[in-house]
Amino acid sequence: MKLWNKYKVTSIPSLVFVDAATGKVVCRNGLLVVRDDPKGMEFPWGPKPFAEVVAGPLLRNNRQTTDSSSLEGHYVGVYFSAHWCPPCRSLTRVLVESYRTVKESGQKFEIVFVSADRSEESFKQYFSEMPWLAVPYSDEARRSRLNRLYGIQGIPTLILLDTEGHMITRQGRVEVLNDPECRLFPWHPRPVLELSEANAVQLHEGPCLVLFVDAEEEGELEPAKELIQPIAEKIMAKYKAKEEETPLLFFVAGEDDMSDSLRDYTNLPEAAPLLTILDMSARAKYVRDVEEITPAVVDSFVSDFLAEKLKPEPI
Repeated sequence: MKLWNKYKVTSIPSLVFVDAATGKVVCRNGLLVVRDDPKGMEFPWGPKPFAEVVAGPLLRNNRQTTDSSSLEGHYVGVYFSAHWCPPCRSLTRVLVESYRTVKESGQKFEIVFVSADRSEESFKQYFSEMPWLAVPYSDEARRSRLNRLYGIQGIPTLILLDTEGHMITRQGRVEVLNDPECRLFPWHPRPVLELSEANAVQLHEGPCLVLFVDAEEEGELEPAKELIQPIAEKIMAKYKAKEEETPLLFFVAGEDDMSDSLRDYTNLPEAAPLLTILDMSARAKYVRDVEEITPAVVDSFVSDFLAEKLKPEPI
């Protein structure tokens, strides 16, 4: 399960290529690589710049085309979606409003739809609802290369890129749903999140530290966030410097139905405050039940977890 977490594997079969010298991921979507390049002409299949992978004509739903070079200097959302997928259609309706809100604010923002539809007719029907750009459905090779570039394992997925084409976040879906007024655009990762129905899906993407506190009213979670934020920021900075993904996400949870459901599912005690690390894919939990949770307690707990010194309990 350690390798599953390290490489963010959520489904099988999955093939991940890594650089043996550095241990860094070369390509997450090895199955597509093998399919698209069976003779290994592009070996070692390292990541390429977004501008190079997306290069070529892009469509608008009025059948006009524009060159991908028009994206230069823009924040870009790369939207992997399909009409046959109900969660995709739900997200698209919200995303249309977010797109218009950001554009009306004067920000340089564009979205590129990368279809996973099963026919061109379905693509055309779905794309007719979208005010942004799309990779032509007929250009299967380019759609596949974009899937490979970002290691897409499920839809809907919204990748946010900065004006230089570097990834801001893979969690565009969560950010759009959590921020309908787009006040936090372009949605840079926050060190600590307040657990909600919209972002609870991230609990399944790897180990997560969750600090449960006795808070019911809006704003009561702030002291808990401030307590763990410096530790979260330190971890994010450390792994960003190594060009690696953060091995731990940080949440605070109050007294609400979402928190109650999570406690029930993971069989956690009702104590508050309660410091935990939950690893859903490994079905494991780590609990630090102390009377007072201080920055030193959190820091020690996180350090011991990352050093694999903690003994897991089953979920």
